Amino acid sequence: MTTLIKDLEVAVVEKFATLLRGTIILPADKAYDDTRKVYNGMIDKHPGMIVKCVDVADVMHAVNFGRDNNLLLAVRGGGHNGGGLGLCEEGLVIDLSGIKFVLVSQKNNTVKVGGGNLWGEVDHATHPFGLAIPAGIISTTGVGGLTLGGGVGYLSRKYGLTIDNLLEADMVLADGSFVTVNATENTDLFWAIRGGGGNFGIVTSFTFQAHPITNVYGGPTLWPIERTKEIMAWYNKFIQDAPDELNGFIATMIIPGPPFPESLHHKQFCGIIWCYLGDENKAEEVFKPIMGLNPVFAHVGTMSYPALQSMFDGLLPPGLQWYWRADFFDDLSAEASEKHLEFGSKIPTPLSQMHMYPISGAAGRVAKDATPWAYRDAKYAGVIVGVDPEPANAEKISTWCKEYWNSVHPFSSGGAYLNFIMDEGEERVKTSYKGNYARLSKIKRQYDPKNLFRVNQNIKPAI
Repeated sequence: MTTLIKDLEVAVVEKFATLLRGTIILPADKAYDDTRKVYNGMIDKHPGMIVKCVDVADVMHAVNFGRDNNLLLAVRGGGHNGGGLGLCEEGLVIDLSGIKFVLVSQKNNTVKVGGGNLWGEVDHATHPFGLAIPAGIISTTGVGGLTLGGGVGYLSRKYGLTIDNLLEADMVLADGSFVTVNATENTDLFWAIRGGGGNFGIVTSFTFQAHPITNVYGGPTLWPIERTKEIMAWYNKFIQDAPDELNGFIATMIIPGPPFPESLHHKQFCGIIWCYLGDENKAEEVFKPIMGLNPVFAHVGTMSYPALQSMFDGLLPPGLQWYWRADFFDDLSAEASEKHLEFGSKIPTPLSQMHMYPISGAAGRVAKDATPWAYRDAKYAGVIVGVDPEPANAEKISTWCKEYWNSVHPFSSGGAYLNFIMDEGEERVKTSYKGNYARLSKIKRQYDPKNLFRVNQNIKPAI
């Protein structure tokens, strides 16, 4: 049995507070309801205590307090997790949002980032130096969660996943100790956190290899949903044969409104959002086959990398209702495309959508056991999301999402990108790590034998 915060003596909590530079927020506090909110408005958890840490010492004290008092413990970075795994009911939330810094080194193009940073803050700091770090597609995403889960995004085909660009991390472990992990120090932990999620400790800083990127050539192209099978068949071959400099994820979607033209509003489309990193003078030539498919809308051109990363932030602000389901896929078969056409034609709300992210190029050339991210040989990481601002529509978007997933899951590779799923149980986690799970479980036993860090896509300590 875990202890509840409300059962702790006042003196115990007061003594804990004297150790912190950060702030303790309790359910009776005015800031409690706002502080417990996360990106997914469907999540409504009520922690017993939230500790807003401002430095590593705060994190160490919070871990010790949680462990010594047998509290259920959750760790929140950017709060973007689909299943709301940065929160817990009645336990202790260690909130890293006050640990923010971005330090760029021009000597070797490395960037050290705080555990509470969002990717938009990192892009803001690196862009003036002509640098970027491979991340996702939404700039409000937290650095910690996305990195520890893998990190698929616009730059994956050229520079790999986010974890492939992680050089070092500072961590607080379950025993409250502080360690640095990299290719030569604590190498087992360094392997484990590159895809193993928050199972092994709390990362207070990340050091990444950045790459020379200032502007990109890209943006969305749209076709009527009726052309889904044709476009998917073409894309399936085209993206696998494309140079690493060209990336694009394919989607079924509705155009919800501005900034898109009014003639497109509330209509279903098959779309591809592109990012080209090559010679700008060759961009039009590279895009000729794409434009040859006569998209009904194409807004592609030169833009800054941060502009592309934040292009959809305004459409997807924090607080919307989200329901997620995901799978890896080895192919986009005609049979699967038929299902995408069927469910893409009956998307229930304007923000609900399906994405397929390619794992070819650099991301696919990493050995499947070089990191915990086992599906390097899959062609795509797919995700279906039901999204809407109204809580009254939660069941509608969840039902569509589940039915869509049930229809395409038989064509999948078996597992899923764990940053794209809800809280779906132990077997789903094991399947998604394949042969890497046993090694992760042994490392978990060494560093967190009592599974203190279990509010996550949990890897249980080996018996």
